[in-house]
Amino acid sequence: MFDGLQTKLQEVFRNLKGEGTVSPEALSAAMRQIRLALLEADVHIRVVKPFIERVRERALGQEVMSSLSPAQQVVKVVRDELTALLGEEGTELQLDGRPAPPAVILLCGLQGSGKTTTAGKLALRLKKRGKHPLLVAGDLQRAAAVEQLVQVGARVEVPVLAPEDGEAVLDLASRALATARQRGHDVLIMDTAGRLHVDAALMEEIGRLATLLAPQETLFVADSMTGQDAVKSAEEFARTLPLTGVILTKLDGDSRGGAALSIRTVARVPIRFVGVGEKPEELELFHPERMASRMIGMGDVLSLIEKAEQGLDHEEAERLTGRIARQEFTLEDLRDQLRQLRRMGPLASVLEMLPKMGPLRGLDSAKVDEGGLTRVEAIINSMTPLERRRPDVLNGGRKKRIAKGSGTSVQDINRLIKQYRGMKKMLKGVQGKWLRRAMGA
Repeated sequence: MFDGLQTKLQEVFRNLKGEGTVSPEALSAAMRQIRLALLEADVHIRVVKPFIERVRERALGQEVMSSLSPAQQVVKVVRDELTALLGEEGTELQLDGRPAPPAVILLCGLQGSGKTTTAGKLALRLKKRGKHPLLVAGDLQRAAAVEQLVQVGARVEVPVLAPEDGEAVLDLASRALATARQRGHDVLIMDTAGRLHVDAALMEEIGRLATLLAPQETLFVADSMTGQDAVKSAEEFARTLPLTGVILTKLDGDSRGGAALSIRTVARVPIRFVGVGEKPEELELFHPERMASRMIGMGDVLSLIEKAEQGLDHEEAERLTGRIARQEFTLEDLRDQLRQLRRMGPLASVLEMLPKMGPLRGLDSAKVDEGGLTRVEAIINSMTPLERRRPDVLNGGRKKRIAKGSGTSVQDINRLIKQYRGMKKMLKGVQGKWLRRAMGA
């Protein structure tokens, strides 16, 4: 995510490091580079021009503090302005104010933007808040859309109301309201067909659907990888519907980031949630300051900590801490820690949250070999308990047997053993003492 924009902005900041002050000339050169970087990231020109002017004005108007370099001063200004551009913090769904249940959430957007998957993610999020949602399969245009929502609903264990043969979407919506009341559902989530903003008939249809349902939340679902198409569509949908927010999907796969920067300004509604993966639980509240930090390569440590708290087994972490303190770290411990790491999500998305500066500069999450973790686990699983605890017993014959059982090579096994021994040596030394203290040993 944001790899291209990160790289170009980091280059701008490095060029400023040799400057004694932020001179107008150096700043103008930097502004030209930032402007080009934003345009190449597919940020809307209506957003880029005022953004550059605000950064220029603030950078020239501030005194360079003695403790900060000019590059650091510009980094702070750019980060602050990106945060302001992205808008306010995302908020949970506001479902109060309706005289009688169910509260209604209406999803809209282009075809392929991820509305159906997002409907399931929202339903799961509401279930965790103690709600009883009903999903409604209102996409009657796309083949297999209804079946897809049925499968999504089954995955999150939320019932789905499907259309009857020949039933129009407005009739389905009326029946959904009645069904929700009869069954005691307090929230109704309406999936809809993807539509282009230039399709007058379909835009008129969704307008009538909104009038009928009177939703508490009308959310525009945008694929962050579509760039300007999503921005133009959001603007037109905002004219037709009383949008209450935007959900950006597929943010884990976007290397440009232009839609995230443009859509809030153009649509004049806040970004509420971001989809960061395909799993039902991978829908997060939007944090503009965290996203701005990631855009300029400063990482997102807070989100990384939150992921760790959700994915890590604290009892297992304490057990490992004790074994490290006793210098008993084995290949079994290494395998267990890799499993915990994988619970946090794809390794590439975890590395994306680390700052791309200092010793981590040049870290490219796009080049991460996810299959490497699988191979390591397969190798360790193919060992006997004795071999996992005492890899020094591994001879040529044992390695060939393990390689055959794990579908790897003897070279892979030798590489793993070398890395394991280096890690064990580190844990015994000064760095290991620091690590044990950090883990609370």
